[in-house]
Amino acid sequence: MVLLLDAINALRSFLDTGGQVLLVIGVLIFAMWLLILERFIYLFGLYRKQRKEVIASWKARSERNSWNAEQIKQAQISRIGIKLNTNLPYIGVMVALCPLLGLLGTVTGMIEVFNVMAITGTGSARSMAAGVSKATIPTMAGMVGALSGVFAVTFLQRKAKREVELLEDKLLLDH
Repeated sequence: MVLLLDAINALRSFLDTGGQVLLVIGVLIFAMWLLILERFIYLFGLYRKQRKEVIASWKARSERNSWNAEQIKQAQISRIGIKLNTNLPYIGVMVALCPLLGLLGTVTGMIEVFNVMAITGTGSARSMAAGVSKATIPTMAGMVGALSGVFAVTFLQRKAKREVELLEDKLLLDH
């Protein structure tokens, strides 16, 4: 019980001292990586099965050389492309929000430094250092989250584009 109360008090003091921005950044990065992991699971799991089904249904068609066949082919490719790109725009938005929230943390930390300077002058180095810390940690957290997300979303976008192109090559028209 005492440990729980200590944890609650530590969380309260963290949130009171500017940790709200860090908490928001942490939740945002967690949600972003959940979406990224969902895309990896889809891409390397369910998508392969769907691709095989689309190719098998295309090859099972008796007629593959008319305008209608071309439209059916394009519709199947489009459906797969939409499924491959699901959630990628949301991940991109989250990547863009991470450094912005980090900058918000920087601004709030620097406001605290200026408040300390206004109240105590330049004599309270410890209070100023705490404000500088609050200014730099959210910035670093936002940048780390954004960089990791940029690499993942770029990989996923390129992989989705490549898979659509490969599927297009597999679904050949009979001429």
